[in-house]
Amino acid sequence: MSELGELDGPGTPHSPGAWDERSQESMTDEAPARTDGETTPRTRADAKPSAPRRTAADPVKALMHRHRELCARAVDPLEIAAGLEAHGITDRTATRFRHRDVFALAEEMFARAARDENPSEPPKTTNASRVRAGWALLTLLPGVLATATLTALHLTDGQTHTAIAAAAALATPLTLRAALSRGPLAPTHPTPPGSTSHAPGTTLWTAWLLTYALLGDGLLQAALTGGPDGLPTAAADAPWPLTTASLLALAWSCAPAAWTAHLLAARAHRRLTTSRALDDFSTAVRPLLLATLTLYLIALTTLLALTGTALGEPAPYASTLPLGALLFLARLLTTHGFTHAPATVLMATATTEATALATVFAARLPGCTPLATPVQTLADTWGPASIPTLTCTTAALILLIHSARTLTRASAHTPPEPPC
Repeated sequence: MSELGELDGPGTPHSPGAWDERSQESMTDEAPARTDGETTPRTRADAKPSAPRRTAADPVKALMHRHRELCARAVDPLEIAAGLEAHGITDRTATRFRHRDVFALAEEMFARAARDENPSEPPKTTNASRVRAGWALLTLLPGVLATATLTALHLTDGQTHTAIAAAAALATPLTLRAALSRGPLAPTHPTPPGSTSHAPGTTLWTAWLLTYALLGDGLLQAALTGGPDGLPTAAADAPWPLTTASLLALAWSCAPAAWTAHLLAARAHRRLTTSRALDDFSTAVRPLLLATLTLYLIALTTLLALTGTALGEPAPYASTLPLGALLFLARLLTTHGFTHAPATVLMATATTEATALATVFAARLPGCTPLATPVQTLADTWGPASIPTLTCTTAALILLIHSARTLTRASAHTPPEPPC
């Protein structure tokens, strides 16, 4: 029986001849039928392939689903990278998706986006990238109001004079709000997580700084000499003179501020389409930011020269230019959704100026004379304008450093992602 068993099984021929018949059948896909009605077991080649083992969920696909609107409307991987950056995804986070950095992750998401199945609309140009007559004219309102007010104050006196000043004080915030509600200086980005849509107190601190630019230097000089003995007047030799040239130049500077902000937005948008990485974009936009600030300061300097000549006042360049730079940088940051730093810096600047005035008046109390020593020393050395010059310059430099880190991000210059 053992011999029959050996003969019954297929085997390799011991001669150089061909395979025997049953050996050939054993290599075919079909198993030979048995005489008792049953079939022999199928060979490994005939067996059906088992179902593929279920793998873990695709993390990149899940990320694409979370940002499907961003992937659908993106026209370049950098736009997706900027959106991911705005949502807090860093290069370190990208390594968890098996990519070296955010841009490499964005490139895969851009390549995998199903554009043929769900074509997106062509990208629309943002309002900040187009010049419109509406916002261009609105930015002129503060300057027109300030000019009309000063003209009316020079032509009137008595109760009419007081009424005009009160009406201008009420109308100025309205014109500023209208000028900043549209165009390049209007908020176009949602605030980052943890920030409010409007930083509380920003308007109050800005109003204080502008009021100090008009009244502060004259009040400080009068307080250091034992005054003030009367109300402020526009006369240069008055005990409490007004610095009207500074306020008038700042009012007219809303127009160049909007135009330079528009230039920054347009050039940054162009860089978005040509840069190939987030670092490349930041490197290209940083000089644009500095050039934008420089152009605004040149325009403000020109306006100060014109207003000083028209009003017959010395142009206060040292105190007005730092204030203008501070307000301009604060508005740029607020426009792009970064509201915390501007509010904090403006509050600190206004508090410093208020404290300087308060110490001078507090020094009149018995035993408190040393409180006025620092302010008295600065005023005797560099004049009363040294207080706003030092405070606003320091604050503007702080915001400039902060802007160089935040406004050079690609996410600060891309259209906001619509809510899901």
